[in-house]
Amino acid sequence: MSNWFMYFLFYSFAGYLLEKLFAWAVRSDRQVRKCFLLLPLCPVYGLAMTALLALTPAGGFWRLSLIGGLVCTLAEYFVHLFYDKAFNVRFWDYTQMPGHLQGRVCPLFTLIWGVLSALTARWIQPGVEILAERTPPEVLFVLWLVLAADCVLSGTLLLRYHDIELLAAGAALAQSRAASQSSTS
Repeated sequence: MSNWFMYFLFYSFAGYLLEKLFAWAVRSDRQVRKCFLLLPLCPVYGLAMTALLALTPAGGFWRLSLIGGLVCTLAEYFVHLFYDKAFNVRFWDYTQMPGHLQGRVCPLFTLIWGVLSALTARWIQPGVEILAERTPPEVLFVLWLVLAADCVLSGTLLLRYHDIELLAAGAALAQSRAASQSSTS
């Protein structure tokens, strides 16, 4: 169980880095976080990769690509649906992409997720397994606590303000300060 938690954290962090790299590569003027947490984690990536690894521990590249594309797209769709229904926010929007489904998923990214997940399962996962096995239980416990606290704080911010921009740590602190100053005035 602890290995799966480490897989989730690792791939959530890798997803965060991938989002930042993508925003930089396309020279996005809007560097909005594509994730639920204040921490530099994109849980949809962690969920998708751990689901893929649980469902398909081995296989050829094309089999992994096909299953990876489907698993990642399903994870992306349902995580987006959850964010939309639970918090009334949208972290990504594919409505400008051809073949999109409610702006939550699109065929182009299904292909991209398929190839990336197959490459990851084949080349990166063996190293992640070693890292997970070597992580001391005390570190895992602290990571669980930090993640749980972040989920509560992030969820509270989103439920109250429905604004994903607040998940940038500086914006969240500024909002908190502004709220406390206005209540003391």
